[in-house]
Amino acid sequence: MFLLIGLVAGAATGIPIGPANVAVIDAAYRFTLRRAIAVALGASIADGLYAAAGMLGVTPLLRAYPTIPPILNTISGIILLAYGFLTARSQPVQPATPASDPLASDSVVMRKQMWSGFSLGLALILLNPAAIVTWVVVIGPMIPDGDNYDGTAFSLGVVLGSFCWFALVAYLTQKGKNVLGDKAAWIPRVVGMLLMGYAVYLLVKAVKYVVT
Repeated sequence: MFLLIGLVAGAATGIPIGPANVAVIDAAYRFTLRRAIAVALGASIADGLYAAAGMLGVTPLLRAYPTIPPILNTISGIILLAYGFLTARSQPVQPATPASDPLASDSVVMRKQMWSGFSLGLALILLNPAAIVTWVVVIGPMIPDGDNYDGTAFSLGVVLGSFCWFALVAYLTQKGKNVLGDKAAWIPRVVGMLLMGYAVYLLVKAVKYVVT
């Protein structure tokens, strides 16, 4: 039951547009589907870590140290602002990667793309205060009480559900890119603007905390 609950929760929390969704779309459009899947994997594992924290009941820690979310807001806002700006000005690194493309068979390039994508997905969730609030403060208390095995099952379910959603986004983006061709050049611009808008929102929240 806990595995199923986690599966549904992981997929549902991934649906609202956020930095991880945007990064998956960007990776699928500008790079390869492999890199987008790596971003999806990193983001889903980070979701699972926060879900486990919610099950362990670390909410009192956040209440005891209320400065943690504003600090993360500031760090995440600065990083996302720069990343969004670069994304909006970027062009595809390579077109769709057919099997004949030498880059597709280059294991060194593939490993670098996979690792950088995974790290990006992991960081975008871990540095996102909204993810902390969602899993630790909002969803954590809503999950039925269980032992450590139940908590582990729930967290694994979250990883699976989150990954399935992000992988679906990557697949649909890749398909849309192949269908639209050059007309899909607006995708990184929209992605970058969304990231910068979210970054400004985080920085404003951090400033409000300092001012008030």
